[in-house]
Amino acid sequence: MPAYRYEAAEASGQLARGNIDADSPKHARHLLRERGLVPLEVIALQAASGPTGLRAIGGRMSAAELALATRQLASLLAARLPVEQALAAVVEQAERTAVRERFSAVRGEVVGGQTLAEALARYPRDFPEVYRALVAAGEQSGDLALVVNRLADYVESRTALAQRILLAFTYPAIVTVVATLVIVALLAYVVPQVVGVFEQTRQDLPALTVALIAVSDFVRGHGLWVFAAIVAALVAFRLALRAPPVRLAWHRRLLGLPVAGRLIRGLNTARFASTLGILFSSGVPLIRALEAGARTLSNESMRDNVNDAIARVREGAPLSRALKAGGQFPPMMIHMIASGEATGDLAQMLERTATALSQETERRALTLTSLLEPLLILAMGAVVLLIVLAVLLPIIEINQLVR
Repeated sequence: MPAYRYEAAEASGQLARGNIDADSPKHARHLLRERGLVPLEVIALQAASGPTGLRAIGGRMSAAELALATRQLASLLAARLPVEQALAAVVEQAERTAVRERFSAVRGEVVGGQTLAEALARYPRDFPEVYRALVAAGEQSGDLALVVNRLADYVESRTALAQRILLAFTYPAIVTVVATLVIVALLAYVVPQVVGVFEQTRQDLPALTVALIAVSDFVRGHGLWVFAAIVAALVAFRLALRAPPVRLAWHRRLLGLPVAGRLIRGLNTARFASTLGILFSSGVPLIRALEAGARTLSNESMRDNVNDAIARVREGAPLSRALKAGGQFPPMMIHMIASGEATGDLAQMLERTATALSQETERRALTLTSLLEPLLILAMGAVVLLIVLAVLLPIIEINQLVR
């Protein structure tokens, strides 16, 4: 049964908004009138989005919202509520309109006779393939509550790791932006007014002051053009990355960077190992788990490695040897997978690998940011010190001449 978003007028004249399940827009308006409401607008919560299927009207759910809704759904299913009632409760508890509409639309599909995995598949923007594969595995095994609980843990851990790394780099980014703005403001507005006094005295200025005047003139005369060129270069670079060969070459270069490369490799490996572990432990076939795990990788070079490994596994090669052939994943993960294959406990080894790599990646990110913060402050202090010296040196020379 489809879901509809409505806007209706109450008897008191106030507007009421919400979602309603109905067979058609006409049926939805009839149900609203039975509630004593005057329907003003009734819109289906489904809209065509091309060949990938359907998506709900409205904004996209964030990772944090998806994690919270999944945890709520897992708790409700664990309490033995039917899927329809659990979805209805999630809709009632949702705070943002997009979340309510998304799960209301999913509930409408489930009430109409589809499985939960099939209903989620109609909204691939909000429910990634890993999410849908786990739900399908839970429905096939008959223990949906347990699998959704694992899914909630997975979504929460993945979201938490990304947020911790993002927060770790937030302060250095703010310091960099503020420092750049302060230095540009000094060069464009403060320095010309102060140094102009020295130029009127027609004295020989120190080399540092002359250099500062040249830099200040360049910033005032060409600063906007430089800024526009940088923006244009960034836009051109983003457009160039849309070409698969360029994107692949750039991602390979990123992995080769001494510090950032290890962070990118560690974050992607932890995400891939966690995805593969939870899918495999939930009964998803290995090939399908690898295909879903490949889509969680943001680095094209590592994704190519997994796609090549899928072909090798289809031919009968062990997973550890197939992944090792590409050379993109760290040796620790390869050894852990080989150990899991030898002992028959691959899922547990993958989960251990994901945990270890997540902790290592977070530790490296925190170490890097703890080093970046004082370095940025020192760099800003050094630039400001040079500006101050360039302004003070002529004053000192004038005082010496007066004496």
